This record gives sequence, C-alpha cells and structure tokens, in this order.
Amino acid sequence: MRIAVVGCGAMGSVYAGRLASAGHDVLVVDRWAEHMAAIAEHGLLVSGPDRETRVPVRAHTTPPRQPVDLVVLAVKAADVETAALQARPLLAPETVVLTIQNGFGSADVVAAHLGGDRLAVGVASGFGASVKRPGEVHHNAMRALRFGGHGDLDHAEIERVAAAWRQAGFDARAVTDIAAMQWEKLICNVAYSAPCALTGLTVGEVMDHEHIGPVSRAAATEAWDVARARGVAVSVTDPVALVRDFGAQMPAAKPSALLDHEARRVSEIMFINGAVPREAAKIGREAPVNATLTALVRERETTWSET
Repeated sequence: MRIAVVGCGAMGSVYAGRLASAGHDVLVVDRWAEHMAAIAEHGLLVSGPDRETRVPVRAHTTPPRQPVDLVVLAVKAADVETAALQARPLLAPETVVLTIQNGFGSADVVAAHLGGDRLAVGVASGFGASVKRPGEVHHNAMRALRFGGHGDLDHAEIERVAAAWRQAGFDARAVTDIAAMQWEKLICNVAYSAPCALTGLTVGEVMDHEHIGPVSRAAATEAWDVARARGVAVSVTDPVALVRDFGAQMPAAKPSALLDHEARRVSEIMFINGAVPREAAKIGREAPVNATLTALVRERETTWSET
C-alpha cells in the first residue's frame, strides 16, 4: 500500500518504520524538522526486542500533494484537528484515513473535516516507544492493534488495512465493535492519566496509594457506568479489577499526561478524563469525578505554552 503517517513521534515512527520494512511505500509528515531531515538523509532506524531495522522513508514537514491509499493520523489527540486539515493533499476519493489516539472523541473531530465514510479508528494496547535521537526510535513493547469503522466504511476496507499491518509484524485485526474496545481502554486510562499527572506518581504508586487510589478507582468506575448507560457493549464486569490488572503489567509506567506535565506541555486530558463527562452529558448524566480531575489538570496547564 501507499501509506502516509502524519505525526512522526515515537509511536508514529514505529508504525512508519515497520510498515516500510514490510515493503509498503511509506512517507512521513511531522513538523519536527530535525527528525525529518535525519530520516530523509539516513533513513528511519527502528529498534526493538526482535530486531533493528533502518529503512528508507520519504520525510516531509508539510504534506506533499501525493494521494495515498492510507493516511495514518498518529498525532496526539489535541493536534488531531490540525493534522486532519493538513492531510487533505494526501487524499484521493478511495483513500482510507486511520486515526489512532489515546482517549475518546478524536474520530468525531476527524470525521467532521474528512468524512466518516472513509474513516477507521485504531486502538493500540501494550505499546511503549521513545525517540532516541532524530531519525532513531525504539519500542520495548508492542502488543495489539485493533481497527474498526467509525461510520459507513466498508468492513472489507478495514480488513485490507489490518492485513497490511500484519505484514509489518503487528498483531493487527479488524473488529466490528471498535467503540467497546475504545471504552475499555478509556476506563484504564482515566484511572491513571489525571491522577498521575496531578501527583507525579507512577501507575503502580497510584494503584495502591492510600488517598489517590480510591480516586483512581472511582474515575474508572464512573467511566464504566457511563459506557454502559450509553449502550456500549463493554465486556468488562468489574472495572476495578480491570484497571488493577492493567496497572500491574506496568507499575513503573508514567502515563503520557504525566510525561507532558514533566515537560510542561498541554496534555490530552480533554480526550481522556474529559471524555467521560462529555459523553455522559449526551444522555443527561453527570460524571463529577472525571470532570473534577479534568478541571484540576486543565488549571495546571493554563500557565504553560503549548509546544
């Protein structure tokens, strides 16, 4: 496939490098000029537990007018609207757009600008990646990717996209109910994103903390309640057990919201904890735990410049 990855940070670079190594025709777009220059000159180096690969990838700081088969939006949720608008030169009538972000709500933003009939949504779980230096990325975990349609996209197209990712060594599968998977991941994310960002604690420290632990569990339970009230077919029967199992797999991890705060960057909190009260309001309900956590995080971020 001809694939464009818009947003070439750690995760986007891993996606691009693995897809290119499988023989797909890949170009990347990111405003980080030094990273793009290094990739253009030396190729993209991706290292991980299984292998190290350097692959040639076309790199751009702005999207070229080159329509592709698949556009992957791998930016943070806060940047997804800008990325969607910039991606238009990459689109042909048959182009599929795949958006992969933390939290819930990004797909609605993309669909508003690019149309829901071409849009697929991805859920990534168990990934850990970092940029070592411009042009070089490392991943230390890479579990599963699940893709589903946001609107009227033909399921056969989603299957075709998943097959392309499987060729690149990803555990990728097309599913019919991506919303349930998004919510199940969101339940885990709300338990740790805001609590860790506000306290500086790791996932494991929050999980068993005398004071913050109950807040974390309440945020997860509230998200679970909203999902069920919205009619989402989540398979989870015990949200507290879910988030404890999730946290036990990565006790030393720092959620992206905490990493953003350590770098004094605005986080994706409006698409994580902030998604719960927003979705609750659609059915006339409130979500006070997540609303409060979101407000506290946003207040802290008001003094920072978005970078």
